Amino acid sequence: MFRQRLTMQQAQDIALQRVPGQVLHVDMDLEHGVLVYEIFILTSQNMVYEVEVNANNGNIIKIEQEDFD
Repeated sequence: MFRQRLTMQQAQDIALQRVPGQVLHVDMDLEHGVLVYEIFILTSQNMVYEVEVNANNGNIIKIEQEDFD
């Protein structure tokens, strides 16, 4: 669908649609040959979620809650 990779901003927008909050940090990683944005979001409940967005097609790969114990 996309000829061009998603920008970091587009990836953040996609992640925030699923997990509303404040973006703390964005990483880019290569997982199984796929370029992935790892977006860490702080929610209003003070929970931090990592949302992985496929940088090629914008699909959300996974959402997981981070534990800082």
